Amino acid sequence: MCGIIGILGTRPAAPLLVDALRRLEYRGYDSAGVATIHDGRLDRRRAVGKLDALAAVLDANPIDGASGIGHTRWATHGAPTEANAHPHAAARVAVVHNGIIENFRELRAELESRGHRFATQTDTETIVHLTADFLDKGLAPKDAAFAAIDRLRGAFALCFLFDGEPDLMVAARRGSPLAIGYGEGEMFVGSDALALAPLTARISYLEEGDRAVLTREGVTIWNEDGVIANRPVKRVDVSAALVEKGEHKHFMAKEIYEQPTVSGYTLGHHLSADRQRVENEAEEIDFNEIDRIVMVACGTAYYACAVAKWWFEKFARIPVEIDVASEFRYREPPLSDRDAALFVSQSGETADTLAALRFAAQHVRHVIGVVNVPESSIARESGVVLPILAGPEIGVASTKAFTCQLLTLASLAILAGRKRGVIDAAEEARLVGHLCEAPRLISAALAAAPAMEKAAREIARARDVLYLGRGAMFPMALEGALKLKEISYIHAEGYAAGEMKHGPIALVDPAVPVVVMAPRDALFEKTVSNMQEVMARGGKVVLIADAAGVAEGGDGIAASVEMPECDPLIAPVVYAVPAQLLAYYAAAELGKDVDQPRNLAKSVTVE
Repeated sequence: MCGIIGILGTRPAAPLLVDALRRLEYRGYDSAGVATIHDGRLDRRRAVGKLDALAAVLDANPIDGASGIGHTRWATHGAPTEANAHPHAAARVAVVHNGIIENFRELRAELESRGHRFATQTDTETIVHLTADFLDKGLAPKDAAFAAIDRLRGAFALCFLFDGEPDLMVAARRGSPLAIGYGEGEMFVGSDALALAPLTARISYLEEGDRAVLTREGVTIWNEDGVIANRPVKRVDVSAALVEKGEHKHFMAKEIYEQPTVSGYTLGHHLSADRQRVENEAEEIDFNEIDRIVMVACGTAYYACAVAKWWFEKFARIPVEIDVASEFRYREPPLSDRDAALFVSQSGETADTLAALRFAAQHVRHVIGVVNVPESSIARESGVVLPILAGPEIGVASTKAFTCQLLTLASLAILAGRKRGVIDAAEEARLVGHLCEAPRLISAALAAAPAMEKAAREIARARDVLYLGRGAMFPMALEGALKLKEISYIHAEGYAAGEMKHGPIALVDPAVPVVVMAPRDALFEKTVSNMQEVMARGGKVVLIADAAGVAEGGDGIAASVEMPECDPLIAPVVYAVPAQLLAYYAAAELGKDVDQPRNLAKSVTVE
């Protein structure tokens, strides 16, 4: 979502702020801005649209100063306009803010009654006026910022810069992530390690409720109880090269093609050295004490859970419920100490998922986090953390993180099955052997890219697309439809193939392509029957199957894309690739902004 960068440096800050904001573009944004202090005075520049627009503004009207803050905004309160862009400023203070202030209307009314005049409808402007109000009452800048924070209700990451204070910055975190970077005579604030990567490798992470006061000499951090709690400094090796496109036109393409490599990293962590068994952080869990697993996530991660439900119930015989994080806690589901709750999030900061975790943690025996960012809030608040090790994912539409989530969850299901006595050592070795085929099979699936690109040109002409699958391919149909919607803006829906005649078949006509994901498995013949029903009504079928499936698919198929033959265990991982490629090429054909689709953000850190 929004991105924050703050610099107390020794060089001109504006170019460094813009460069850092470019590394935060993956979060999604619709405007951007920077503010600096020069000759003791605050100055700022803002622009709507991409960072190139802000860079053009700065070229035309530069600002000096070695202290500054910057922000990429994803609109929540108020439209994407220059006036609504951050940093916001009032009198002697400028602020950048991620999150939502829930009580901003009552604070605004209070401040207006005391003569404050507002220029926008944003919740963030309330923060700067509130801070300015405390400054007017004689409080020092640090105390004014802290007093303002005390009045705020909601989720936020904040960074304050003050007129006349070039060696002072105040930061705070409640609900949104924020990191502190340590340099030589310089200090930094950033939304994550990627923002700070070229500036410093020494980073500490603010914890929930923390407040920090920075000077060029260092930082003092107070916890939510007002006690000094300076957080440990860690060396974070995040190379700027990881956020370059390389030979690819888009980050999404780069990340799709990284999947053979990163899947190997994932498996290397979760499997034993001899590749005979699963060995990871979940070894400490006694799965015989668990009667049920509740899986909670959002978006693509939710579909990873839907696939994992098949694995856990088949290989470990544990009942699994899956839930959308934004709905989970509001229905107050019954939980017990015989339950395990598992939360999946690429960023580890997804607001709804984190809130669901905090609700469940009060009731269940084990809280398991499956995340890509080991220092994230979900990781820190989980009892057991399973890293997916996908590396930085810049494209908003998740690709490599999804396949790494699947491999991590499959490994956990096998581990649970062994510990519960459902599978023996020989069966575990067999299943692990199939997991180890993932890098090769993903690479083989990528070889179908030309066929997927050809099929995508037809898909790109449609206004509606249906995806069908059975068994573990049903969640993959849902994921394929989501990918197409996310980046091409073509309406798409995924269905269990057997459900077609219960309503969706009414949509079928020659203008509605139907993508069928059907490896030649135990359910293939039933899927083919459903596919024939579509073709009998003039539907154009794109069949994604292995060689045997393509051969048996029959006449009348508009297009077929051949996948490598694979065991049913690993099929969802393999078939994620054509789902991603189809969406990617359709969006590229239509000229869409593949990496930063409209209205979407990479890390959704507000409800």
